[in-house]
This record gives sequence, structure tokens and C-alpha cells, in this order.
Amino acid sequence: MSNAAEQIQPEEIVLSINNIEVVYDDVIQVLRGVSIDVPKGKIITLLGPNGAGKSTTLKSISGLLKTENGEVTKGDITFLDQRIDNTNAADIVSAGLFQVMEGRRIIEDMTVVENLRLGAYTRNDSEIGSDIEMVFSYFPRLKERTGLAGYLSGGEQQMLAIGRALMARPKMICLDEPSMGLSPLLVKEVFGIIEKINREQGITMLLVEQNANYALKAAHYGYIMESGKIVLDGTREQLLNNEDVKEFYLGGGNEERKSFKNLKSYKRRKRWL
Repeated sequence: MSNAAEQIQPEEIVLSINNIEVVYDDVIQVLRGVSIDVPKGKIITLLGPNGAGKSTTLKSISGLLKTENGEVTKGDITFLDQRIDNTNAADIVSAGLFQVMEGRRIIEDMTVVENLRLGAYTRNDSEIGSDIEMVFSYFPRLKERTGLAGYLSGGEQQMLAIGRALMARPKMICLDEPSMGLSPLLVKEVFGIIEKINREQGITMLLVEQNANYALKAAHYGYIMESGKIVLDGTREQLLNNEDVKEFYLGGGNEERKSFKNLKSYKRRKRWL
């Protein structure tokens, strides 16, 4: 007779997006029935071309839609069993969900350490200094940079943005296009550190990316979005071995991703839906 403790337990879902629709300016519908589950301790990736709705999905999660006159008009989003759709962004951060914005958004006229301390502004404990050293253990080159953050390279600014998120001691991090503007060598380094943080700190992550090769290799599960809808999802292995994903997102299996400008999205939707 099998032991109950040996049975596979269902995954704890940290974030659940349930059939949401998002409208901007009361008339422009961007998301059309998007559903995504993010299990505890996993890296989930959301892939798709420009304009697919990936960043809007993140803004729906992090409470930033209101800044662009957007609104979740249907469905719901729950984080740790609490509804957060159309919730104030500061309250979402306080609940333990932190977004690393596209384009880094570090404070250029502050130092590296000052930026890191800013990430801990919601905390009131005595371990901020030790957490700064923890960040430096993942990004040692940041410790060497004592000037203003505006003088950091693009890769170093991305590292600082991720480090600032860690300073909040989040339960989950959303990363929006962490590879944007980085050289191939730096992209590889940044994704390696993302995997290491997930593995060692156990932080749940939702990763929005266009670089499908690195995103899928880092993630445990992935979703592909087209025109505001999820058109395909599966485990890392399922998506890496899917012929359509290989053709349209992995450049036929080599390391160079095809340009989305040359792809016909209607052909992909017709084949997948």
C-alpha cells in the first residue's frame, strides 16, 4: 500500500490570472480572456511579439494600469489568495509582489547602495545591510561601482534593478524584458543569475521576454501570447520541442531568434488555435 506522504501534492499557486480582459480609455481592448497560473517557487515565462499584450498583463498584476487609463474589466487576479485586480500599486508591493520594469528605471542620480536601500523602503528591520551584501554576492561588479547609478552600463543597470527588487524581500518578482538592450554575453549572464536566485532564494518569478531561447531554458513552464490571447502553453520541454515554437520563436532551433517583424501572426494563430 502506498504511503500518502509519497503521493504527489498539488502545486501551491502564488498568482492566478483568471480570464481577464483589459480595456484602455474605455474603448481599446488589449487583453481578451487571459488566464495564467504561477506556482510557488517556479519561473514562468510569457512570450510573444511586440504588441501581444505581455507588458499589459504585467501592469494588470502590479497595479500600474491606472497610470495609463487602463482597467481590468472582466475576470480576476489573485495573489496569495487575495484579489489584487485594480488594486493600488503600493499595496501590491507591500503584499510581496515586486515588478522589475522594462528599461530598468533605476534612479540615475543616486548611488548603487542608495538605489538598493530604496528597494527596502517598505521594510523596518535591522537586516538591510546584510541583504545589500547578499545582492553583491549575486552581482559582485555592483560592489565595485561607487559612483552614480546613471554611469553604470546597461547590463549593470539591469543587475541593479533586479538587486533592488531583492531588497524588498518579495514573495514574487515580475521581470519585464530583462534582456532588452543587452549584448548576447550579458543576456546569458543575467539569465544565469535569475536562475540562481530562483534556485537559492526560492522566489517565484513571472518573466516576460522576447528572447525565447533564454526565457524557455530558464523557465519551468511557459505561455505564448498573440493579440491579447494565450495561444499555447506547456512545460519548458514541451515548448522547446514544439515544431511551431521552433519555427517562429527559436529560429529553427539555433541560437538566433527570428525577427518578429518578418512573421505573420495570423498564420501562427491559425495553426495553434
